[in-house]
Amino acid sequence: MAKYRKLGRTSSQRKALLRNQVTALLHHGRIITTEARAKEVKKIAEGLIAMAAKEKDNFETVTVTAKVPVKDKDGKRVKEVVNGKRKTTYESVQKEIKKDLPSRLHARHQILRVLYPVVDVPTERAGRKRNTKKVDLAAKLFDEYGPKYADRKGGYTRIIKIGPRKGDAAMEVVLELV
Repeated sequence: MAKYRKLGRTSSQRKALLRNQVTALLHHGRIITTEARAKEVKKIAEGLIAMAAKEKDNFETVTVTAKVPVKDKDGKRVKEVVNGKRKTTYESVQKEIKKDLPSRLHARHQILRVLYPVVDVPTERAGRKRNTKKVDLAAKLFDEYGPKYADRKGGYTRIIKIGPRKGDAAMEVVLELV
């Protein structure tokens, strides 16, 4: 018996497809795909969520001093002239950050090995670089999904059949987080 489905692709194509679908599932909460792909994606996603649930509280809070640029009422950086050059002025602020302990850091690296980086683009004025922001899916796993699924012993996703696809009659399913 095989350990995984080959999905009719080379190994590099298959890995890229599965990484892409796992990333989409964890970012959006649900995806529509074929039944065979969904079963493979489910294995990977449930392993990542289990890892995040196990390491959800494994951090310490640290206070750090950070340099932040001073901004005016329009949100633009305030600049001053120093030796004939315009330089941005900075102020020091105290910030509280989460510092991962070694096992959580290892889990974060394992998660980031699987997930692709995600950039959120706003719907209005789409295609503009200005208001895009990077989404930290590892942090989302630890902060949202970890506490949500902490008391469950697996079964974080569900597969709902929605019928055959029109083009090739492959069984399509909705794969969603419970």
